[in-house]
Amino acid sequence: MAIVVQRPKLSLAEKLYLPAVLGGLFLTFKHFLRSLGGKSVTMQYPEQRWDDKLPPWYRGAPTLVKDEWGRERCVSCQLCEFICPPRAITITPEEIPTNDPWAKVEKRPKEFEIDMIRCIYCGLCEEVCPEQAIYLRKDYAITGYSRAEMKHNKEKLYELGGVMPGVVNKWNENK
Repeated sequence: MAIVVQRPKLSLAEKLYLPAVLGGLFLTFKHFLRSLGGKSVTMQYPEQRWDDKLPPWYRGAPTLVKDEWGRERCVSCQLCEFICPPRAITITPEEIPTNDPWAKVEKRPKEFEIDMIRCIYCGLCEEVCPEQAIYLRKDYAITGYSRAEMKHNKEKLYELGGVMPGVVNKWNENK
């Protein structure tokens, strides 16, 4: 059974399209006059940057951080790898030798890699990390000349992340 839909009756102005065209021209002319006044909405990117205008909720690229003493915060729990929607994170865990003073932690990342081409900057890896080892840095210019440069390994991630002071569950003696 077909449903009959009644078309609305158009006025003369709607049939001619002239008022819509004139309204668009008026709006364009208004923007043109505003740009002549010196108020520009276009940012000249290499010279002007967003660095001082980034909102506090901005999510940038994920990095790994160390504590004040230079120890790795990551315990290779692999929660970030499992929760990553595009599967951009790859972790290969290894055991810490028993003669190491931090052997109670059991694991550390042997290899930690984030494919920045696949990363969607959702922030789930930062939220799920129980040891506060992953942080999203306030950077929006992540570039490389090849796909291989866009795969950040553990050393590159620690170089970008730096040191984050504060209590870390991994080194807590009461844990």
